[in-house]
Amino acid sequence: MSGKRGQVAIFVIFAAVLIGGLVLFLVFRGQTDGDDIPAELLPVFNYYQSCIEQETRNAAAIAGEQGGKIETGDYVPGSEYAPFSSHLNFFGSPIPYWYYVSANGVIREQVMSKEEMEREMEDFIEQGLERCSFERFYREGFDIERGASDVNVNVQDSNIVTEVNSEISVSKGDVGAVKVVHNAEVGSKLGKFYNLAREIYNEEKITGFLEEYAVDVLYLYAPVNGVEIQCSPEIWNTVDVISEIRGGLEENMGTIKFRGGDFDVEENREYFVVDKEVDEEVRVLYSRNWPTKVEIVGEGADEDILIAEGVGNQQGLGAMGFCYVPYHFVYDVSFPALIQIYDEDELFQFPVAIIIDNNVPREAVFSELSLEEEDFDLCQYPTQAVDVNLFDVNLDRADGDVSYECFNQKCRLGETRNGRIVGSVPACVNGFLHVRAEGFADKKQLFSSNSEGFADVVLDRARQVEVELVVGGIDFSGTAVASFVRDDSESYTFAFPQSDSLTISEGSYSVLVYAYGNSTLVIPATTKTQCSEIPRGGLLGFFGGTEEKCFDINIPETKIESALIGGGNAKVYILDSELERGGLRLNVERFPTPNSLDELSQNFELFDTKNIDFEFYDV
Repeated sequence: MSGKRGQVAIFVIFAAVLIGGLVLFLVFRGQTDGDDIPAELLPVFNYYQSCIEQETRNAAAIAGEQGGKIETGDYVPGSEYAPFSSHLNFFGSPIPYWYYVSANGVIREQVMSKEEMEREMEDFIEQGLERCSFERFYREGFDIERGASDVNVNVQDSNIVTEVNSEISVSKGDVGAVKVVHNAEVGSKLGKFYNLAREIYNEEKITGFLEEYAVDVLYLYAPVNGVEIQCSPEIWNTVDVISEIRGGLEENMGTIKFRGGDFDVEENREYFVVDKEVDEEVRVLYSRNWPTKVEIVGEGADEDILIAEGVGNQQGLGAMGFCYVPYHFVYDVSFPALIQIYDEDELFQFPVAIIIDNNVPREAVFSELSLEEEDFDLCQYPTQAVDVNLFDVNLDRADGDVSYECFNQKCRLGETRNGRIVGSVPACVNGFLHVRAEGFADKKQLFSSNSEGFADVVLDRARQVEVELVVGGIDFSGTAVASFVRDDSESYTFAFPQSDSLTISEGSYSVLVYAYGNSTLVIPATTKTQCSEIPRGGLLGFFGGTEEKCFDINIPETKIESALIGGGNAKVYILDSELERGGLRLNVERFPTPNSLDELSQNFELFDTKNIDFEFYDV
């Protein structure tokens, strides 16, 4: 009996192994590599493979166009203080800045690490594979079941390896297969381009080479420092100066090249070659239509014109012997630059903010520590409730945009509704409310939010008036300058014939009008001797001995082509009702045309004694 029981046991074990093997075969029969998949099922798996490859290419293209990012993040707008938003709009596509200045003047850096770029690509591919449709295979009689996908992306210098773990079960009739791991390799320079972009970005951080080019553009295309030998003032139209700067930046930024690759330095101007070796094509782009801030300050700087006044044409001119016009203007310039690395098939691009502060580049090196220090955003701590009401001079409510300035950071409250806005601002002593409203002059009002909770702001209506100048009873068509300085130090300058209108508001003004005419006055060449004490040589010089040393200073012949021939000055209060009429005629006296330096000096003495007649008229 024991022998029979042993035989039965053997049969039972054999049957169990056979059944188990059959089950395992049925379960795992399709979990093989592509070589073991039945030929009639290969089209389905090949199609899924092509989906992975296409979504990988799509992810690489988007990441390259958007500075390594798939998801560009929330859009944060810029401000008047800092024109940059968090993204550069490049032909309708938002590209996140790698480095920019926020609306509150805070430095922001948002550079993607390679690992972050790969994670976003993984999420993109995973979502894209859900759209991979097997509809045509269903119509052909295939039975397809697809599990959840887990995607892993590895971006390399010359290719991208994508591994997708997703159980795909395919059967047709009595033939079936299951595949879990799907690998795809796509040729791409995304990794190489990204690494090169980081190198160029670090070079810009360390050397600030883009800022250096921008400063050169500023000195070449705009009046910064200089001296002109003349007696009449030098006048520039502010709009034209800013346009020249934008045009110069657009032309020069596009000329910048990098060493290496197919670039031949000898065929190009050495000045435009960045001392950075690259083996791919790189270009720098700027468009005059991109958000750009140009602010000009200095004596004679106005939002409409820049004026440099002459020296030597006042009283005492004869002692000086000639006239000259020195000028010095200080510029704050901020603009975006887009750096592109590319070949015939691929592109990687990222924008950065270029900042010129007081005619000099921003500090080139900014470490992680310095970023953390500068990254303090005061506007994130609005602890004080405020209630701001806007009125016009008739105490009717007016609507406008309200901001609060504290420690050089502007925190925007927003637009008023029915002349009122309630919000919160940081605690601050001696801060300022800034109000900008259409049809009104800008208003800046002292406001300490740590002790005040309410503010009433009265806005002056801004009126545009046509300006005419009459000199000696005759309409003047030459060069003239009219300066209006309000009691709160706000100034407005009008230059003939460059301007034909002036926008000002009600207030008390000090007004100066200078009219200039053609002159044939010639200052002959002269030689002056100037002497000074200098240390003596030898032992006597060691003990403090000095001697007189004289130098001849040669002053060349100077022709004064334009001289003061009329004008005057006045203190006047201008009413809004007068400005509303739309026209202003300035009447000043005419002086004799000077034929000598003494006569020119007498004209400036006359100027101090002459008044201005103001005549408002309806337009």
